[in-house]
Amino acid sequence: MTRRAAEIRLDALLRTACEVIAERGLANTRTADVAEAAGVSQALVFYHFATKDRLLAQAFAYAVEQDLNRLDTVVRSSAPPLTKLRRMLRLYAPTGRSTSWSMWIDGWAESLRTPELEKLSRRLDLRWRRDLATVITDGVTEGTFDCPDPAGAAWRISAVMDGLAVQLAVHERVITRRQIAEWVRLVAARELGLEPAQLD
Repeated sequence: MTRRAAEIRLDALLRTACEVIAERGLANTRTADVAEAAGVSQALVFYHFATKDRLLAQAFAYAVEQDLNRLDTVVRSSAPPLTKLRRMLRLYAPTGRSTSWSMWIDGWAESLRTPELEKLSRRLDLRWRRDLATVITDGVTEGTFDCPDPAGAAWRISAVMDGLAVQLAVHERVITRRQIAEWVRLVAARELGLEPAQLD
């Protein structure tokens, strides 16, 4: 197998693993399930990942990296901080039956028992908060935001979004996406000295 073919095969296995995990959950996904869904031998799955924990951790990272790549596009753009903030809030908000949100929630739960997943989820989670804090800091510097604690504000905004997203994902009809969007705008506006309408 050429290196390029191996990379393509690995990408396809990770995509398939994400689909299986979204359906079965991290705790109930077996390497045999992924091999069957991908139409390959279990030996090939172990060739690429060595252990089930490594497969699950890499599939989790693969799913989350798709979101983080979109985040990078926003953060690296030349847009002003207020525009970046609006885009980040929309990007982070749960929509539909989001596979990435299901993976995040499942990943957090499994991180209590799986050190490799805990280390990975912590790194990826902190990256989102760091990028949000950077955008807030840039907005304070240019005078758009009034916030004495950008890092704390990033944590508080993220915590509200995380909690609301879990409620939406687990208890589908308790709150609406519209309510979530309104509440997130309200919390972010209060943290940053804005009017909620500025975040529409």
